[in-house]
Amino acid sequence: MSPNDARTIAQAGMAALKGGDPGSARASFERVVAGGVADASVQLGLAYACLALQDQGAALVAVDAALRLEPGNVQALLFKADRMDQAGDARAASMFYRAAIGAAPNPAQLPRELQQELARAQAMCERYAQQFDAHLREQMARACADLGSESARFTESLDLLSGSKQIYYQQPKVYYFPGLAQTQFFDPGQFAWLERLEAATDDIREELLAILDEGAPFEPYVQSQSNRPSKRQDGLVNNPAWSAFHLWRNGEAVQENAQRCPKTMAALAEVPLTRLKGRSPSIMFSLLRPGTHIPPHHGLINTRLICHLPLIVPPGCALRVGNETRECEVGKAWVFDDTIEHEAWNRSDQTRVVLLFEIWRPELSLAEREMVSAMFDVIDQYQGGKVEWSI
Repeated sequence: MSPNDARTIAQAGMAALKGGDPGSARASFERVVAGGVADASVQLGLAYACLALQDQGAALVAVDAALRLEPGNVQALLFKADRMDQAGDARAASMFYRAAIGAAPNPAQLPRELQQELARAQAMCERYAQQFDAHLREQMARACADLGSESARFTESLDLLSGSKQIYYQQPKVYYFPGLAQTQFFDPGQFAWLERLEAATDDIREELLAILDEGAPFEPYVQSQSNRPSKRQDGLVNNPAWSAFHLWRNGEAVQENAQRCPKTMAALAEVPLTRLKGRSPSIMFSLLRPGTHIPPHHGLINTRLICHLPLIVPPGCALRVGNETRECEVGKAWVFDDTIEHEAWNRSDQTRVVLLFEIWRPELSLAEREMVSAMFDVIDQYQGGKVEWSI
């Protein structure tokens, strides 16, 4: 059969299919197939004709042939997905629906009918995911009850498996130390000093309120530097909406400020503050004015963790780290890895203030901490002295 003859016969088959005559359509398509010149569109047309004639077996043979010729054919993938769904094979159907969604070009480039079919495929995938998640959690709840054990990490793994949570990784902007757990918020029980710090909340808050009453200056947290490229922080550069009152900054005490807060400094005496010459620790009262949103970002190094002790907390203040969002509560501290994507907001009409400081990762040995510190000393020597460091 010549290509021209095949094209003419295939067009006749398409016309018969659209005209409601699947028998004639099937005969035309089968002639082209028998001639050995059928492309994916002919095989797919044959599949639709066989389906209309209720010959499910032949329809599957034809669509499989179409997918062998053109694995990324969106309509063939949707056809196969629908057949798998009708057969009760949800897992296979979901895979074909997802393959069709992945193979489709920009929706704006598609006919409206195909756009609607892809939207239906997405809805089917979501339905399968919900059914699978419900089944998995029900069965695993029984299994865990039989085992007599629970695991927060295992529960999170189910969230990741089902897609209800994303996988977030450490992405430090300056330095990455390998082999450290990808933990968003840390268990407070890991830090013996944390409970004693929380117990000092009233004393620390009293010193903060005195500073605020006196109108002591809070500096914008993100500041531009003439010898560095301009930072992009969604309008927060040099903006007092996010401000800090530093007790320690870049590894050195701000004497005047620290002396005004003796109870705060005493409460931090047992804390394993990060020690990097000219860089850490930094200790501050971090202030977020009404309506301020700190956009998603990543911290500098993953050898430290960030601690917040909320002191002034109106409703609507929260911190998201990775998948987990926590509402601020006065006197309830948290420890988190700021190299995992995080953001914070104050959606109230009042100011929010937390005590913010940094500590060493507990997994690092004393020798490893000293090595990291020595490394940054070498970096600073090469750069010709102290650099401006931001927590």
